[in-house]
Amino acid sequence: MASLAAVARAAAAMACLAVASIHAHAQTDAQLTQYWAMPTYYSPGLVGNSDYIRITAASRMQWVGIPKAPKAFLAMADSPFKLFGKRVGAGVVIMQQSEGLYSTLNAALQAAWKKKLLKGELSIGVQLGLMSQSFRGSEAYIPDDDDYHESNDDGIPRTDINGNAIDFAAGVAYTHRLFWASLSANHISAPTITMKDDSEQEKQYEFATSRIYYFMAGGNIPVKNTLFEVQPSLLLKTDGNIFTGEATARLRYNKFLSGGLGYRWNDAVSLMIGAELKNFFLGYCYDYPISQVAKASSGSHEVFLRYNIKLNLGDKNRNKHKSIRIM
Repeated sequence: MASLAAVARAAAAMACLAVASIHAHAQTDAQLTQYWAMPTYYSPGLVGNSDYIRITAASRMQWVGIPKAPKAFLAMADSPFKLFGKRVGAGVVIMQQSEGLYSTLNAALQAAWKKKLLKGELSIGVQLGLMSQSFRGSEAYIPDDDDYHESNDDGIPRTDINGNAIDFAAGVAYTHRLFWASLSANHISAPTITMKDDSEQEKQYEFATSRIYYFMAGGNIPVKNTLFEVQPSLLLKTDGNIFTGEATARLRYNKFLSGGLGYRWNDAVSLMIGAELKNFFLGYCYDYPISQVAKASSGSHEVFLRYNIKLNLGDKNRNKHKSIRIM
């Protein structure tokens, strides 16, 4: 059975991504610099951890200037609600990412159980989803003078192939008025996706997905006697072989304007700005690479838009919130 590892290397070479192969391997999940704004993508434990229905859309163009560099689009929504008198959370997340000749589509449902603990809330969440991957073998091309691959390599499909697998994730989180933290595991079963081509040989290819662990934390610290809030955050991730992390420091003014800086270990520094108006939050981020990618790319761009709908989950008048249809 042929392995898609050879395909990945070929696609990376054709896409001029060989200098960043370590990152290509690690991007089964989308890489988001504004992770603090989309925490439920990384952890189902953070689903419904506010008093809002949150609807978010985001787009990321990574390593602009490199052909076939990763591009990702995300859509997600989550909400708290009461079930048998207990507070729970539910959510949905969809992610589509293209990288070289590969593309990945993840769609998942999320649920979280919650319990008040000390002055905060403990939340345990699970996620069930479908992962779909495809490879555009019809576009694969390797020149004859390539020193690393043979143009007639049987390990590289010549037709478009795709496959699907069931995917699981779980996370635990703690939310407090001043801070939040979460530990989660994505792709718990490390699913292997089998892809078959439609040629006469009916070749079969496999792509093994690595289990990925995340730790996230953030704070919301009011500056005394001012309208400012300091909002630090941290994201650590590993698949057991590769470890990376990033830290962010943001300053929010009058619950309206915000800005900050970020650093991703040995990869990029980031500048981000945001604005909140009524129930909308618009954020933009620019990453400047500090790795070898800088020789070929001018950087990465990321934007997200979130819409919040306030809910009243108190025992009194808990149903007297505005209808989604008329807001």
